[in-house]
Amino acid sequence: MPHHTILTRIRAEYLEMPGLHLTLDQMQRLCGVERTLCQQVLDALVATRFLRVKPNGSYARVTDGTVYPRPHAAKVDLGDGTEALKLRA
Repeated sequence: MPHHTILTRIRAEYLEMPGLHLTLDQMQRLCGVERTLCQQVLDALVATRFLRVKPNGSYARVTDGTVYPRPHAAKVDLGDGTEALKLRA
């Protein structure tokens, strides 16, 4: 299969199944493609920040997982009549 076809297929698998985490071997079996081609496509999806590699070696969407709110500044009274900015979640 051409590189673009595999890339489209792998993106579709991750879009259709939120929370999907697959290793290179699992993705290779799912798509039925040669290992080197599969690795190249996964690397390209990581480079474009669609996928990330987890510590256990599996690939997951960058947008999957816990999303923490960005901290924002708040004024804090220091007790001596002055105020300071402090980051809080």
